[in-house]
Amino acid sequence: MTHLTDLLTAVTSGADPGPFALLRRDGADELELFTGPVDTVDRLADIPLPSGTPGARTLALVPYRQITERGFACVDDGAPLECLQIREHRRIALADALATLPDEPVRTTDAAFDVTDEEYARTVQRVLAEEIGRGEGANFVIHRALHATVQGRPLVAALATLRRLLVAERGAYWTFVVHTGTRTLVGASPERHVSVDDGLVMMNPISGTFRSGGGTADRAALLRFLADPKEVEELYMVLDEELKMMATVAEDGGQVIGPYLKEMSHLAHTEYLLAGRGTRDVREVLRETMFAPTVTGSPMENACRVIARHERRGRSYYAGVLALLGHDEAGRQTLDAPILIRTAEISPTGHLRVPVGATLVRHSTAAGEVAETHAKAAGVLAALGLGPAASASGGSVARLADDPEVRDALAARNAPLARFWLDQRAPDASRLPGLVGRQALIVDAEDTFTGMLAHQLGALGLAVSLRPWHAGGPVDDYDLVVVGPGPGDPGSLDEPKMVALRELLTELLATGRPTLAVCLGHQVLAGLLGLPLHRRKAPYQGMQREVSLFGRARRVGFYSTFTARADADRLTSAYGPVELARDAGDGAVHALRGRGFAGVQFHPESVLSPDGLAVLTELLTDLLPAPRADELSATGGRA
Repeated sequence: MTHLTDLLTAVTSGADPGPFALLRRDGADELELFTGPVDTVDRLADIPLPSGTPGARTLALVPYRQITERGFACVDDGAPLECLQIREHRRIALADALATLPDEPVRTTDAAFDVTDEEYARTVQRVLAEEIGRGEGANFVIHRALHATVQGRPLVAALATLRRLLVAERGAYWTFVVHTGTRTLVGASPERHVSVDDGLVMMNPISGTFRSGGGTADRAALLRFLADPKEVEELYMVLDEELKMMATVAEDGGQVIGPYLKEMSHLAHTEYLLAGRGTRDVREVLRETMFAPTVTGSPMENACRVIARHERRGRSYYAGVLALLGHDEAGRQTLDAPILIRTAEISPTGHLRVPVGATLVRHSTAAGEVAETHAKAAGVLAALGLGPAASASGGSVARLADDPEVRDALAARNAPLARFWLDQRAPDASRLPGLVGRQALIVDAEDTFTGMLAHQLGALGLAVSLRPWHAGGPVDDYDLVVVGPGPGDPGSLDEPKMVALRELLTELLATGRPTLAVCLGHQVLAGLLGLPLHRRKAPYQGMQREVSLFGRARRVGFYSTFTARADADRLTSAYGPVELARDAGDGAVHALRGRGFAGVQFHPESVLSPDGLAVLTELLTDLLPAPRADELSATGGRA
């Protein structure tokens, strides 16, 4: 089948039209129709991407369980990685598609959430107390799903739902129906996960949910939403998490653009755009960015453990992606991959599933997150006839994003952020001559903030290597060892990661090798120096503070639940005198430094640390003083 009319004729007659995808990209005045056979592969690396004529070649349905490729935890429900190999690609005018698609109500029975509002509220409270409250991470996304049974032909219902989404929903990145024969997905996803075009890698973190209830949003209420600390911090946290991913897939990391307001029919979101140049195979880009923090949490690896622990069931395609792979006119690989959210999955027998999740942060309330799940599902449920219809998305709908006060409120969100990630970075602009050519090892304790840290250290002139905490190995070849951040209780005596970090830091202190410890690494270092560790009553997850660091005021970002405390500014340790930068109120140790070592409780690499690069510059200048002229001549000019 290569034409929409032929396809619909087959569907309405009850015949199998074969696999197809019908999609509208953001702002397009046409739909694209892809047809071809479907294959199932095991790994993202196996997704077919044949060379040949330019254009789209494969549309992959990537389930959440694919996260296991990165070694992360999940409840494995067996959802397959299906690939539609595109044999025919047709373009259909939007007006023609609306005139052809079935315009009839979708009828369902037995609609209900698999997790009630009350049960979901209890889960929210558990995650806040047991996970965020105990240092397991900054934010977590927990999902629930509405189940129902479609009456009549499932594929007709899916196409009718698509038509209603095209008419009533606005602001979607992709509006689509994908039919593989084993399942049908229909939805209007607001969020680009990752794209690659002309070597430019882009990600699009979206967070914060303003519930407008359909129709035109209230301007005053929107301005209050844009000033709400919970909503602001939620977006900052996912921005940091996606910058971690960009640090892996783009040579110089990601540059932050925005923020913007994404207005949809029932709600609005705030969003950023991240951009950077990359040369990886697009299937590697997909793998390294599984999956968006907006649908999982941070830090990513532990977020997957938390999801498995509290959801206790598979996610199918929720939080995965649709991935359209191809080549451009120059033969370069292309990728366009929206996140599979605001999407219904319909089985050939008519079983309907609409999953939705809320992002839980330290400011969350159970009632607020329950309401957020209903708001996020509203657009798809309305198109399925399971909720009130949204207002039409015609040109008469005013865009509050164009309001000067709204624009100013959005622009103000960047004022406290690190310019390192917002500005175009000139090569060598931050380089310190004394660091050029010197080697640094970063030990990753399960938080890929280390990727961002590597970019900052590289910008200062260091040659940086990364190593996971469990890999072990010698450190003799490195001028600096950075013991990095990660989740968990630093006081645990038997947790393997904490044992390994203590052993590493003990070795580094004993040998005097220059050492910088960040967040969890700092906590473990403080414990070895004899400082007591405490769990904060209120977690510092995604919090920005101005603190005094060795006589200077610095604004930095924290992601921590534990802290070391001290009663004085100096400590006598087995490794010599230690200078402490403490909180004047509770004695929390924000930073420490001694002969050959330093530690910081905050994240200098975070977008929440506008003074982070300056802090690193000062600490590294002390830890790695510039070599003397006689040392340079003895090494042939190498530092």
